[in-house]
Amino acid sequence: MKWGKLLKPLVLATMIFGLIGVLAGCGKTSQPPAAQSSSEEFKEIKIGLLNSMTGAFAPAGGLAGYRGQQIAIDMINEKGGVLGKYKVVPVAADAQSNPDIAIREAERLINVERVPVIAGVFSSAIAVPVAQLCERSKTIFWIHIAISDAVVKSKHQQYVFRPQPMGSQWGTGTVDFINSNYKLFGVSSPADLKVAILHEDGPYGVSCAAGNEERIKKYGMNLVLKQSYSVDIKDMTPIITKLKAAEPDVIFHTGYFPDLVLFFRQARELGLKTKAILGHGAGHAALPEIGEQVGKDVVQYVFNIDPPPAQIIDPKKLAPGLGDLNAELLKRVKEKYNTDNPATHYTQGFVHTWILLDKVLPLAIEKYGGVTPDAIRKACLDLDIPEGGTGEGYGVKFAPPEDEYAGQNLRAFPTVMQWVDGKWRIVWPENLISAEPVLPLPKDSPFAK
Repeated sequence: MKWGKLLKPLVLATMIFGLIGVLAGCGKTSQPPAAQSSSEEFKEIKIGLLNSMTGAFAPAGGLAGYRGQQIAIDMINEKGGVLGKYKVVPVAADAQSNPDIAIREAERLINVERVPVIAGVFSSAIAVPVAQLCERSKTIFWIHIAISDAVVKSKHQQYVFRPQPMGSQWGTGTVDFINSNYKLFGVSSPADLKVAILHEDGPYGVSCAAGNEERIKKYGMNLVLKQSYSVDIKDMTPIITKLKAAEPDVIFHTGYFPDLVLFFRQARELGLKTKAILGHGAGHAALPEIGEQVGKDVVQYVFNIDPPPAQIIDPKKLAPGLGDLNAELLKRVKEKYNTDNPATHYTQGFVHTWILLDKVLPLAIEKYGGVTPDAIRKACLDLDIPEGGTGEGYGVKFAPPEDEYAGQNLRAFPTVMQWVDGKWRIVWPENLISAEPVLPLPKDSPFAK
């Protein structure tokens, strides 16, 4: 009886300590993957590069963005790595222009490769679910191209950061540009302009279209048509027929690559007429490639809003040394990919990756002791780069978690460019202008009224 009384507390204590051990073990497995923690404990920094290197998004900018990333990594490693001593080891993953595949690849990077950072992606339709996955997994998602507001708006995420401007700025920017130049159309006020919005129906297109519509209402322009479509559309005849009937002076269009090729080809065949066509990044950044498929005269004088490609940025408007970095990017793109006019996505991939490697990671190591997701997160929130302090011409200051746009670079902005005689020319905003816009479309354009 005495032994029974003694054993009961012992058994109970054993059970309690066992339960505590089980719970502790469960707690360990629910934590994010182990990452490098102290600057004394690692010699290399693994970074996941998630991009659409194949599929429909690859020619629109996914592949170019990846190439820009890789050039930035090569240049950092040639200097000895981050802070001159920590080699960057990229782990590439192909999203194949498919959100489901992108999720699986992101999970592999997090759980198998155990990277503290995933850097990408091109498509907003991919960025939205990957951002949610990274947030749950407490892994940094560094977005270098995708622009949809939906990636960050009202999410209050702590591990998602975007140095890139956001989609609504694309949509508002093109309308701001037209508003500042409405007199070139021969009208007395913006209200005299008939405008149309055409967009793919994913997060990216919706963000840009929302920005378009908000500014159109603000300036009192006459919105005669707003039309969405699926990115895998096979025939745009019904849409172009509607556009012809609406007779817009200006078309604001958001699309990727195959759909833009289809639009321009069928618009020409069906005799669409207008006075200006403005695109919003993605496929419109690839106008040279689209021109090869539909005719160079078809894309002549078309506008696009985006961060500008390095070759048209005035180095005098950048902080010292950044012009040389951009020049080195262009030199390497020429050597590796034989192009003199690389799409803006090369520059976006390069510049935004350079910010991560040259600014964020050194701060994480020196101030917060390593490259864990939490150390990188704190470094991101500390980052304070003034205008002109990046290769794209803008600064960097990320919105804090309590902000509606948590993780968004509040100092980023896109520029309006026009494709003329095989070159991009910056036509807006005022502080970056390199040429005056050609408005309305001149007679040598197949779309001119």
